[in-house]
Amino acid sequence: MPVPHAAPPALDRLRVGSAPDSWGVWFPDDDQQVPWQRFLDEVAEAGYEWIELGPYGYLPTDPAVLRDEITRRSLQVSAGTIFTSLHHGPSVWDKTWAHVSEVATLTQAMGAGHLVVIPSFWRDDKTAEEIEPRELTVEQWKHLTTGMERLGKRVRDEFGLDIVVHPHADTHIDTEEHVERFLHATDSGLVNLCLDTGHYAYCGGDSVKLIRTYGERIGYLHLKQVDPDILGEVVANGTPFGPAVKQGVMCEPPLGVPALPPVLQAAQELDVDLFAIVEQDMYPCPPDQPFPIAERTRRFLHSCGA
Repeated sequence: MPVPHAAPPALDRLRVGSAPDSWGVWFPDDDQQVPWQRFLDEVAEAGYEWIELGPYGYLPTDPAVLRDEITRRSLQVSAGTIFTSLHHGPSVWDKTWAHVSEVATLTQAMGAGHLVVIPSFWRDDKTAEEIEPRELTVEQWKHLTTGMERLGKRVRDEFGLDIVVHPHADTHIDTEEHVERFLHATDSGLVNLCLDTGHYAYCGGDSVKLIRTYGERIGYLHLKQVDPDILGEVVANGTPFGPAVKQGVMCEPPLGVPALPPVLQAAQELDVDLFAIVEQDMYPCPPDQPFPIAERTRRFLHSCGA
């Protein structure tokens, strides 16, 4: 008789969801993106229960309207997303806080507990022009770390939300060296990480190693994979992130790296509840492309025990 396959270990500390990003949504309004109603319909049909808000203004910003739309699709919100340039110092604080408080208000109203914080890009996504130097000065690092701590404290005090900083390609928090420098310079009581497995691999990092070394700082996960062949071309050619995405550098699991089962298992072993939100960068993409990928990805993650 054939030997039955053992069931994968239950990853019961991980709450799996998806995000507008997996539907090719990068902007509040763009003719190349699917309407928000279609995203909500399809993300629910694909089997996800949790979503992120995506770029502020893509989904309805009236809490009553959005609550009704997600409730009737049996969805819940895990986080909002903000972009920051805190390395510029106190001069950008007021503008930053105006944006943060807007997003945090809606995030809180949806019952979510996190704000994903993405540092600003050092080069233009479309033109590849270097807007700023790739490396921060000592003073800029100080502005970045103290600014994030200030942000974490105020967001928690005023909204009851935790910030999770997202290491991201073409930003100043990207490589293992930069991520570790950031962690060593910030208070774990105020600032933790959103580990994006795809972005970290894109920048040469090892997600399992990061989880096992700095487990207490992992507050949130984005699940993503990189096509290693396309990544090799991107690195060799110095391609900026936006055009790299158009080349398909981020691919659907399990076709790329890192392998997700070891990442999921390492996260489970932290023994804390973590959101694990699928984010496959696909801007821009044909409107019919995301849904079947989302369905296959959800089945794959289920087969891993998540």
